[in-house]
Amino acid sequence: MACPFFRRADSLARQPSVTVEPGAHWNLEDEELSLAGDALTLTHLQMAIQLLTAPSNEDLNTAVTSLVAKYRQSWPNIHKLKMDPKFFKNCANYDYLADIQELLLKMDEASASEILVLLGEELITCCCTGIIERAFRCLGTDLQEFLGSLDGVYDVLKLQEADVTDTGFVCAGDGELIFTSERPVIAWLLLGSLKALTRMLYKVDVNIKIEPVENDARRYRYLFSLVKDSSQTLQMGRPDVATKPHDIVQRSNSANASDLQMNSASFCKMFPWHFIMNEELELVQLGRGFSKLYKPYLADFGCQANTYFDFKRPKGLTMKFRDIVRRTYTPFLIGLNSPPGVSDFPAIGLEIKGQMVHCPESNSLLFIGSPFLDGLDGLTCNGLFISDIPLHDATREVILVGEQARAQDGLRRRMDKLKSSIEEANSAVTKERKKNVSLLHLIFPAEIAEKLWLGSSIDAKTYPDVTILFSDIVGFTSICSRATPFMVISMLEGLYKDFDEFCDFFDVYKVETIGDAYCVASGLHRASIYDAHKVAWMALKMLSACSKHITHDGEQIKMRIGLHTGTVLAGVVGRKMPRYCLFGHNVTIANKFESGSEALKINVSPTTKNWLTKHEGFAFDLQPRDPSFLPKEFPNSNGNGTCYFLEGYRNPALDSSLPLDEHINAAMKTISEGGDA
Repeated sequence: MACPFFRRADSLARQPSVTVEPGAHWNLEDEELSLAGDALTLTHLQMAIQLLTAPSNEDLNTAVTSLVAKYRQSWPNIHKLKMDPKFFKNCANYDYLADIQELLLKMDEASASEILVLLGEELITCCCTGIIERAFRCLGTDLQEFLGSLDGVYDVLKLQEADVTDTGFVCAGDGELIFTSERPVIAWLLLGSLKALTRMLYKVDVNIKIEPVENDARRYRYLFSLVKDSSQTLQMGRPDVATKPHDIVQRSNSANASDLQMNSASFCKMFPWHFIMNEELELVQLGRGFSKLYKPYLADFGCQANTYFDFKRPKGLTMKFRDIVRRTYTPFLIGLNSPPGVSDFPAIGLEIKGQMVHCPESNSLLFIGSPFLDGLDGLTCNGLFISDIPLHDATREVILVGEQARAQDGLRRRMDKLKSSIEEANSAVTKERKKNVSLLHLIFPAEIAEKLWLGSSIDAKTYPDVTILFSDIVGFTSICSRATPFMVISMLEGLYKDFDEFCDFFDVYKVETIGDAYCVASGLHRASIYDAHKVAWMALKMLSACSKHITHDGEQIKMRIGLHTGTVLAGVVGRKMPRYCLFGHNVTIANKFESGSEALKINVSPTTKNWLTKHEGFAFDLQPRDPSFLPKEFPNSNGNGTCYFLEGYRNPALDSSLPLDEHINAAMKTISEGGDA
């Protein structure tokens, strides 16, 4: 046999072997199959035809494995065609068929076409099973109908998929199919596939002759004939019906429309879902679709229409000729009945929707309709095939397009479900993010927390006029020696809980707590002319809170506090458990003012005192101390400086007899309304 590749393999573009990660693709077809169950869908039909026009690498390898097992003796080197199935998972775009083509040319060019035909047969034998076989069977009751449906259905599938390639089928007549493809190897593979399909679906062995179409190297003509007589091109798969002499219509050359003639056979073929009733409502003519279902039973059960048809619409219709004539302007819906005593009638429940026409010339009623179906599965469940729907009937398009719409709806539902899952996951991530951000805000100032969350670098920065508060508990070591650790922790927890609330109220930053030491600062990142005021008010409230807390011995907790204002350096230190720390000489001096204070006293530095008295409307009770109490580290250039005890605060607008909290709340309200809080 001549070489089938009249265009050499090296003239064909090869797809690159691109390595991809396993599981990197979401196969929508597999998901569609898992959702559809046993129902026949457009996806199955598409997969069936794809087995003929573009078989997958996995299917090809399955067929090659079977081919090698059967024909190893005839072609010893044929085992070279086999591949490891794991290879295809890693190289999803590998062009296995092109490699098969090249190997066959190197191995045995004269036998290449024969091997490809056998490979096509094995492809159908091994891979055309289950739902794929059902998809092929729905195309027609015989081979001729199969070829015709292959033409029409593939055209619709290409339209739905927006396929711009030239691959396609054309049923050019009885036993003739034209296939278009850029790749000769596919054309020869298809020859074997068609042979195997004919045997599998219609139990018929055929000879198929392949020849190129003149003036078009991409098109191939397949001529089918029965094996027993190669000169015949019959409607294979069902008995041949010879044309009777009286069925032959003499051609008329008349231009008069009334002289045009059409025999009943042509009409029944053109309109398979029609019937004609006489005045007694007896069936006098059946279209090919009805005839296929009811013709074997007419002799036994008569020709009365109501034996075979259930007139469901119009509602309330009386089965009389005159009444039906009156309703010819109403759509008819007719259900098919099972003939009496027939339990396995395939089309039970099938409905035909159409129109009833009165023919006055013969005083008869003509019904023309179409099957009322909702998809491919409804077609096959009623014993019908795509070929039973005429090409001119819009129902054919509705079935195929409806299947595509159903698949799109299924995809839309899955996408909506996926969207909901993503939104839920995003909501959960956002919730966790808020928790993380809130935690950062508890540990760092807002500006620093935001930079840490975004992963930005944080440089140390100098801040002027920062007011710092240091405090500790007088006699804390003695208290710890007389109490259990749990008692100490419980005492500090209750006390520091109040202090933390004060930090939120006055909007000051809690620097740290080490044992009984509690440190806050104001003037970092949100500087205000009232930073010293807020720290002083917090110190007063801290002393007031101490009176509400007692040690395990029942004694009042006594604190000493020191305040100082000055320039500090602040920055984040550490990568594991990072801390926002304050550095500088003024931090040390603030600590000295705390250690130089007394129990239940607030020791204020001269610089803090200047800030507290700089603005009018705030009456702090500051009592000077002896200059000797001024820490030696404090710069005192003129020698007249001293420190002060903060004894209390009074708002000039309020009665002095009111509690301290009301005076402080009024002051905070004043500075908040002024916009300098």
